Amino acid sequence: MPRRSHSPPRQLPEAEPEEIYGPETQLEEQGFAWYNPDKWYPVEIGQVFESRYQVLLKLGFGSASTVWLCRDLNLHSYVTLKFYATGHRQASNEEKVLDYLWHVASDHPGRNLLRSIKASFEVAGPVGPHLCLVFETLGLSLADIREIAGGKVPENLLKGLIYALLLGLDYMHSEAHVVHTDIQDGNIMLAITDTSILDDLVEAEWALPSARKIVGDRIVYASTGLEIPDDPGDPIICDFGDARVGAGPFEGQVMPDLYRAPEIILGMTWNEKIDIWALGLMIWDLFEGKLLFNTRLRDRTASRAAHFARMVSLMGPPPDDLLERGSSWREFFDEKGKLMIDGEIPESSLEEEECNLEGSDKQDFLAFLRKMLQWRPEDRLSARELMEDPWLNRQYAED
Repeated sequence: MPRRSHSPPRQLPEAEPEEIYGPETQLEEQGFAWYNPDKWYPVEIGQVFESRYQVLLKLGFGSASTVWLCRDLNLHSYVTLKFYATGHRQASNEEKVLDYLWHVASDHPGRNLLRSIKASFEVAGPVGPHLCLVFETLGLSLADIREIAGGKVPENLLKGLIYALLLGLDYMHSEAHVVHTDIQDGNIMLAITDTSILDDLVEAEWALPSARKIVGDRIVYASTGLEIPDDPGDPIICDFGDARVGAGPFEGQVMPDLYRAPEIILGMTWNEKIDIWALGLMIWDLFEGKLLFNTRLRDRTASRAAHFARMVSLMGPPPDDLLERGSSWREFFDEKGKLMIDGEIPESSLEEEECNLEGSDKQDFLAFLRKMLQWRPEDRLSARELMEDPWLNRQYAED
């Protein structure tokens, strides 16, 4: 069969946009303090990059990039382009880590559960080059799923997601020797099993172009959202901008504040077990519909102390040998070993705060969580060990 030739770019829609916002509206990335228009590439719908990738619509944005659904005019397929802000530290690191992962020789089934890079290129911007990474297009994130589902992910769906994530983490930790450092629901996306949902999305964009705001010589677009598919694909671990490669141990501050493992807060060296801690917190957040640690104060030191006090209330005091390994324990304890925090430490427990299960189901779920939420990194089970957990593997009868 002869190969199809390069497709011509699609003509822009003639319909008027859904809405054009005025200068008083801060649209999408504009509403955040980290946004600097000089450092963000002004991608436009219809634009073609590398004589190959035509931009069709905006999928989203983050603190370092914007993400776009595009058409590969050579391969006649959808791809996602991620445009990094100029000079952002995550850009080169993500490209380096993804390139490393691509070249790891392995037949581990978890290899396919990490996002892989198709290509990369640079475009010139007003104050420097912008790195663009090319990916296969994925669907909703677990954060999206939770929001659409009303704040919680059902148990039967969650178990399948957890098992697949553990498979991906086992490959990442045991064979690729990569620590992600930012496991959270926004960085786990579902594979797309039926690309017709993307066809529908593009046709809807052409029938009624997305809302936007014109700012000088650039356009800021509203993102186009996906819906939960009838047949969701596997969860894929994404966003390797803060990942580390190697056996470790590593040093330095990583992880989002509310997901930080004890060893990060205490100024210890760390390894892949911080991903296991974060996975435990993410599972709680998805299943319970609330953050286990949610203290945010204006003063960062006070926030850290309150966060640490919450850990103590849920897990009991940290082992002395753990404190001795860290450099920051004096922020939280005096010379007599008393925790320094204003007011009383609120007494609580996972049993009191878990509200979806009862009886042995509740006990088994919390036992599973406690295999991840341990003070000492070495006391947390590995991803492979967690895959054998009874709660995770138990089959529930249909209602």
